[in-house]
Amino acid sequence: KIMKVTESAAKQILLQANQNDARHLGLRVAARRMADGGIDYAFGFDEPHEADASYEKFGATILIAPTSADLLDKATLDYIELEEGGRQFVIHNPLDPNYVAPEEPTK
Repeated sequence: KIMKVTESAAKQILLQANQNDARHLGLRVAARRMADGGIDYAFGFDEPHEADASYEKFGATILIAPTSADLLDKATLDYIELEEGGRQFVIHNPLDPNYVAPEEPTK
């Protein structure tokens, strides 16, 4: 069970790792179910722990603790432009009751 990571997200993870002197760390993605059923997410650079799911995608190392694995199983981490000039990480997760599928780009 591993979360998908887009190339755009991986590039931003690597950029932020370099800027924060965290090249030797992985990006830990955590998820927890909130009282309303939605999912709350947290990110941070961290050392891997023995029980973590740890994998590399486009050069970026992703760490997921066993307590978050089920909630992130069908999720995708992306880095997109939400508003003009403003980009940020987003998690598309069909397991979240508040999930709205992203629109496909028009060709």
